[in-house]
Amino acid sequence: MRFLRQSMIGLFLAACTLGLLVFAAALVGGAVSERMADDPKGPPARERVFAVNVVTAQAEDVVPVLETFGEVQSRRLLELRAAVGGRVIELAEGFEDGGVVKAGQVLVRLDPADAQSAVDRAQSDVADALAEGRDAARSLELAGAELDATQLQADLRTRAFERQQGLAERGVGTAATTEVAELAAAAAQQAVVSRRQAVAQGEARLDQAKTSLARAEIALAEAKRRLADTTLTAPFDGTLSATDVVVGRRVTANERLAELIDPRDLEVSFRLSTAQYARLLDADAQLIRAELVALLDVTGVDLEAKGRISRASAAAGEGSTGRLIFAALSDAGGFKPGDFVTVRVQEPVLENVTRLPASAIDARGELLVLDGENRLEAVQVDLLRRQGDDVLVRGPILGRQIVEARSPLLGAGIAVKPVTREGTPQAAPEMLELTEERRAALVAFVQANTRMPKEAKERVLARLTEAKVPAEMVARIESRMGG
Repeated sequence: MRFLRQSMIGLFLAACTLGLLVFAAALVGGAVSERMADDPKGPPARERVFAVNVVTAQAEDVVPVLETFGEVQSRRLLELRAAVGGRVIELAEGFEDGGVVKAGQVLVRLDPADAQSAVDRAQSDVADALAEGRDAARSLELAGAELDATQLQADLRTRAFERQQGLAERGVGTAATTEVAELAAAAAQQAVVSRRQAVAQGEARLDQAKTSLARAEIALAEAKRRLADTTLTAPFDGTLSATDVVVGRRVTANERLAELIDPRDLEVSFRLSTAQYARLLDADAQLIRAELVALLDVTGVDLEAKGRISRASAAAGEGSTGRLIFAALSDAGGFKPGDFVTVRVQEPVLENVTRLPASAIDARGELLVLDGENRLEAVQVDLLRRQGDDVLVRGPILGRQIVEARSPLLGAGIAVKPVTREGTPQAAPEMLELTEERRAALVAFVQANTRMPKEAKERVLARLTEAKVPAEMVARIESRMGG
């Protein structure tokens, strides 16, 4: 019995142990299967926040600058032409391309021999006409005296006839005597008519003499003008260009000898689009006299001249668009007619506008603005002007923070971290210390440049002699040297 009891207890314990082993194996297998079947669990996802550069929109009054290109030209350009033909016997000392002349200076003198002979002949004709006039006046005076004498005789003959007729009526005289007296009176009247004809002929001769004198004086004046035309003088101070004459050459009438340019009275012509032209009109649709600046790049130095719009072309021009504008320049030292310059025109002031980087606005005229939770919001604004890398806009953005540069990653509703850029002073231009060989090469190139104005050349050479030279100037000069 004891053996049976112990056997049963051992069998029970073995069954319990086996059951526990099976349960443990099932539990471990289920845990492994569940672990392998489930996706790994990570930390909860967080919203991505972008850091963006922002600027605060502030209202200001801005003077927009319209930039275009134009050509410098002289307002006084005169072609010097020979009024008469002849051989050149004298030229002014500075009669050459680029020569400076003064008003009233004799530039070209032609051989005056033929013109002087014509003047002498005309003076002789005037003297003849004067003599003929005096002779006609004396003849008229004598004819008048003869007319008076003849008239006196006619009066005497008439009174004698009347007296003889009275005697005949009283029976004292005879009919024959009366007839003789009447014939004498008629002959005297005929003589008076003849003298009157002589006086009329004398007056006609005097009138012809006066007409001949007037013609002779006209011919003399014309001959003197032709004589004066043999000398060509400068009508104003200026510079000669395109000279084409030498001493001894024979020129023809109206032949072009040179051009005279006034280098101090310059203007710049430039073309604007119709929309740009409309911005320069006032309330009466008249072109305003806006101020401008003309810039000329001359080997490291920018020549600058201020000016003011003076007029616009009357027509658009065949095959052209927009409007052609002219502006008078002042203090245009170093500028020459034909220079191609950059023109910057100051437009009327725009009030209460905001200046922003051009990268802040898209093609639809929308800006990205931060709301109270630092999330982006799209705001529509009016684009007024583009000024280089900036734009001038107007809209409901005053005092708000604007994203400086848009990107495909940014859009409405995205959370961002604003980064404000504080204003920093403009960096000073980079300066270089040149070696003696490099400095000598730059100086030699500038001195050999014949197209550079004298004033600009002196300024560049003065900068090159300093211990440190602007790097930008050196780069611009060496780019033209091919270095």
